[in-house]
Amino acid sequence: MKKLFFLSTILILLSTATLSAKDATVINAEADAAITKFYTKVNGGQEFLSKVKGYLIFPTVLKGGFWVGGEYGEGVLRSGGANQGYYSTTSGSLGFQIGLQQRSVIVAFISQRAYDKFLASNGWEGGIGATVNAITLGATRDLSTLSLESDSVTFVFDEVGLMAGVDAQLGKIEKIER
Repeated sequence: MKKLFFLSTILILLSTATLSAKDATVINAEADAAITKFYTKVNGGQEFLSKVKGYLIFPTVLKGGFWVGGEYGEGVLRSGGANQGYYSTTSGSLGFQIGLQQRSVIVAFISQRAYDKFLASNGWEGGIGATVNAITLGATRDLSTLSLESDSVTFVFDEVGLMAGVDAQLGKIEKIER
């Protein structure tokens, strides 16, 4: 009975996050705050993002699961100092997992080819033509010493909560209207 209650709670939390779409003004304000945290926690972060062709910032990505899990967040694509559109990130997973977690995610497009391919595709589906290096930033990190040879890189930072387990997941990033 406790397992059923816990699973129901997680599903309700995730569906509430999905149904309560944020206004563009809220997404922009949260993205600005997340970028400020990124700059504070990561030496060279501001210089790095100023050199990329564009980046997606998902200020709040909620993840929860108990055997079956889900993840959702809304963010903004920025390039040349301007907002270029709004996107959501969604994933589902199946396997041994338990917990709730909140985190911020930045997907930086290092090459023009990766940025153009992303724009032309109207988003990404995990595992289908997407090659992304993922870097989890738990402690202060210095990007000036980082050598990146891929077209894009994902930064995960400002994690709160605990999510444990082994699972298989498929994720998607898609354009949303705001």
